[in-house]
Amino acid sequence: MGSGMAHNLLRAGNDVTVYNRSREKAQALSKDGAHVADSPADACRNADAVFTMLADDPALEQVAFGEQGVASALGKNAVHISSSTISTALSRRLAAEHASRGQGYLSAPVFGRPEAAEGKKLLVVVAGEQKLAGRFAPLFEAIGRQTFVIGAEPWQANAAKLCGNFMIASMLEAFAEAFATLRKADVPPHAFLEIMSTLFGSPVYSNYGRLIADGKFEPVGFALRLGFKDVRLVLQTAEECAAPMPLASLIHDQFVSAMAHGQADQDWASVAKVAARNAGLE
Repeated sequence: MGSGMAHNLLRAGNDVTVYNRSREKAQALSKDGAHVADSPADACRNADAVFTMLADDPALEQVAFGEQGVASALGKNAVHISSSTISTALSRRLAAEHASRGQGYLSAPVFGRPEAAEGKKLLVVVAGEQKLAGRFAPLFEAIGRQTFVIGAEPWQANAAKLCGNFMIASMLEAFAEAFATLRKADVPPHAFLEIMSTLFGSPVYSNYGRLIADGKFEPVGFALRLGFKDVRLVLQTAEECAAPMPLASLIHDQFVSAMAHGQADQDWASVAKVAARNAGLE
């Protein structure tokens, strides 16, 4: 995801410095004009804005607050833009820490798989100080096809991203159960998928539905273990807000079952195997 976003920032004419814990991944961007930094702090020096795109809370905490981290080197009035799917609690901590240092913070998680990031087709969900969101709007336009500014508090964007991923996970579960039943009824899954793609008119339905109908969960666009993390985090957010999410609890258990069967590093669409197993299918 980060690589695709960096490519598009470069294509838009920005001066981009990149850092990755696996240096070869950052080095691959140098041929497109990116500078390669030796640490997050090195990437931040003299930057107006720093994007982070990491897998989970611990990874972002290390990059933001660790030795040679983002917070240690970001200049006053410069902004940390977090595009990671993280907890609302960490987003609040990031906002407070950066404010204490005179630094800005925006939360800007994105919807889309790696191919969408590369193709500049991400949906960008932004929350934070309105002035900052407006100042860096050209950067959001560079990485995505549409930007939604939804709140003045950065953590609100994280709540929206988690709820969005919950909606996608719910769709995966719905396809999984429907396809398991249809296979037992000898109805071709792809024929049903064509009907649903027409009915809902959504690339998300078409693309994920095809993965499940084909039973092909590699190459991995989004690992099931990360989907499980997001369902866990949306339940935490629901608890913070005193908002019951019984369907999310069910999906959580389906992901636990998938993890127990060794699917953690398969695409999260492979949660469909749980319904198939429950229906006595291969």
